[in-house]
Amino acid sequence: MSGQLRQRVRPEWIDYNGHLSEGYYVVVFGFATDAAMRRLGMDADYVAAGRSLYTVEAHVRYLREVPPDSEMVITTRIVGGGGKKLRLCHEMVVDGELRATEEVLALHVDAAAGRAVPFPAEIAERIAAETEPAPEYAGRSIG
Repeated sequence: MSGQLRQRVRPEWIDYNGHLSEGYYVVVFGFATDAAMRRLGMDADYVAAGRSLYTVEAHVRYLREVPPDSEMVITTRIVGGGGKKLRLCHEMVVDGELRATEEVLALHVDAAAGRAVPFPAEIAERIAAETEPAPEYAGRSIG
């Protein structure tokens, strides 16, 4: 079951070329990761208790420009997980057109332990229930 986030482009995110600046794609994808965490049960209380996801690898594909004041719709798929790892794929769509994707590998970390730890059973079950096939672009390297 994919999750969705809607985000309007803020004026301060526009670069000298007149469209969404490179780094803000990643900011918006980060918001989508936060939404996925909440959907899986890793809410503000969970994070306040010292457990969270740490991104250890990400691959962004910039496919088309995003103009000022656009509404971006980010769809997030859980495409893998288990143990201490979670793999997500985000897709950014504007006006019905795919503009960017991001594939993320994150580790579940316990700050008090200072290391990655397995997900609690209830979150691991949610991850398993929501895992869907990876899109065709997932797993590619830069070439």
